[in-house]
Amino acid sequence: MMHKQNGLNLGRGFTSASGEQFNGFFKSEKKRSFQKDSLIDARARRVFDLMGRACEAGVYPFQIALESRTGPWVQSEGHKMLMLSSYDYLGLIGDPRINESAVEAVRKYGTATGGARLLTGTLDLHQQMERELAAFKGTEECITFSSGYLANLAVMSGLLTPQDRVILDSLSHRSLVDACRLAGVPLQRFSHNDPCSLRHELETGEPANRTLIIADGVFSMDGDICRLPGLIELKKEFRCYLMIDEAHSLGILGATGRGTDEHFGIATSEVDIWTGSLAKSMPSTGGFVACSQELAIYLQHSASPFIFSAALCPASAAAVRMGLAILKSEPERVARLKQSADFMRQGLCKLGYDVGGSETPVIPVILGAEDVTAIFAGRLRDLGVLVAPVMFPAVGQGSARLRLCVTAAHTIQDLEFALDAFRQLR
Repeated sequence: MMHKQNGLNLGRGFTSASGEQFNGFFKSEKKRSFQKDSLIDARARRVFDLMGRACEAGVYPFQIALESRTGPWVQSEGHKMLMLSSYDYLGLIGDPRINESAVEAVRKYGTATGGARLLTGTLDLHQQMERELAAFKGTEECITFSSGYLANLAVMSGLLTPQDRVILDSLSHRSLVDACRLAGVPLQRFSHNDPCSLRHELETGEPANRTLIIADGVFSMDGDICRLPGLIELKKEFRCYLMIDEAHSLGILGATGRGTDEHFGIATSEVDIWTGSLAKSMPSTGGFVACSQELAIYLQHSASPFIFSAALCPASAAAVRMGLAILKSEPERVARLKQSADFMRQGLCKLGYDVGGSETPVIPVILGAEDVTAIFAGRLRDLGVLVAPVMFPAVGQGSARLRLCVTAAHTIQDLEFALDAFRQLR
């Protein structure tokens, strides 16, 4: 069956050239030792075996190079494909207003700042952006970093010590785990979205000066929402602190896209620290920490990513400002996003696919086996649908999945095209 989109015939009209970027590396007869004293040790064996088999089958699923800007439809491998794994939730990448604001920033400030934020890298543009982010999120202050990963690292390394502890939802983002390890902070985990498990962890473990509970607002691999009211209740009962990573919930949850607090109708101040990404609903790059003025001032002078890493480039800061302005003037994007995500999720369920507990535009299609998942992603590309497979260690072994991300720019016709591809492969 062939499909038409934008005047182009799409369907099983081409075969993906994935894996060719390695220039025959996996076809060579070279023997690899993977010994414990090798530069690449035994941990690499699984990676090379899986990637080699994927390339041999022509279904290597990663690093698919785009030949156009991202959006509901993209150009890749010389073909037009439906993009169904982009973080551009609000459909703002490529919006002329965003582009023009970025271009104007480059004209005024150049392409970079020439310094780290604490020293010579702060522009008035950064300060304007941070005031607007704080106002949108409803906090006293907001400070920004060159990625969401670094924002999480800034909190852990700048605020906590080995005498403290973090209790983390077991499905929280890898950046939070890495941040704890790099900061030397003892880490406990509670079962996903399970208040009884969190209570047990709060009652056990080594004594600590301070305890910080952390969860994602929207969990990036499963698309479900944290149980914020229960987290706040336990935080107060045990007199500890709470941090929520809004990377996948800012611009998605709540009537105006403010995030998890608006979704539950809870005051922003009930959470001590909010972190997040500016590269998802916001059409830019960077990350943020929204918090009290006192904490913001402290992190500006103690967090390594603020002191020792380059400042966010002017174009990115300008894009964030315009993205916020558009979201505030066009809140219907949030409602349209929810409607489209519900349509896609329900369609997949009717076809018999396992979408887990997804409640948001992040929709996993859980297939289990890694080789099956890689092949499935390749077959979808043959049908003109580009999706990202997610495998161990990003998810547990045996729970490999395709991670779909619906955006406000997808039309119902787009989603029906995707569902037809899933129907053919079912």
